[in-house]
Amino acid sequence: MPGLDARGYGLLLAGAALGSVFGGLSGARVINRIRAPAALPAGLIVSAVAFVGIGPSPNATVLGALLAVDGFAVVLWNIVTVSLRQQFVPPQMLGRVGSVCKMLGWGLIPLGALVGGLVAHAFGLRAPYLLAGVLRGIALLAAMPVLLRVLRAPEVPGPPIRLA
Repeated sequence: MPGLDARGYGLLLAGAALGSVFGGLSGARVINRIRAPAALPAGLIVSAVAFVGIGPSPNATVLGALLAVDGFAVVLWNIVTVSLRQQFVPPQMLGRVGSVCKMLGWGLIPLGALVGGLVAHAFGLRAPYLLAGVLRGIALLAAMPVLLRVLRAPEVPGPPIRLA
């Protein structure tokens, strides 16, 4: 956000960090309450809405709150995806599948930074956030057939997700 000094920018990042920590501490309760398959689209919807809101955010307070909400949603997503991966991937394949997930997740960051920079240069500093929110919404729509199939499936008995 233009006009913020180093302290203000640090406070914005602290908002995202606080949301992430809260997501880590309360994520298991949320997931157990709404079921893991429902938590995936919920996390993506919340993150998409937060990013669409970040773009036109009127001030640093609203921006910090939206970053906190996104931090919570991202941690919720991570808890569910890693838990499901550990549950459904055969143990002998877990390392390879985890490596592919990390490679895709971390490997695409430079591409996202490049595209975000080009979008910001062409359309302004707020545009990449709007685009990110829209792309997260598109990702959710693309994943909905699989998510709906999983949501409609009978629940597999197993231990609830717990905090370590």
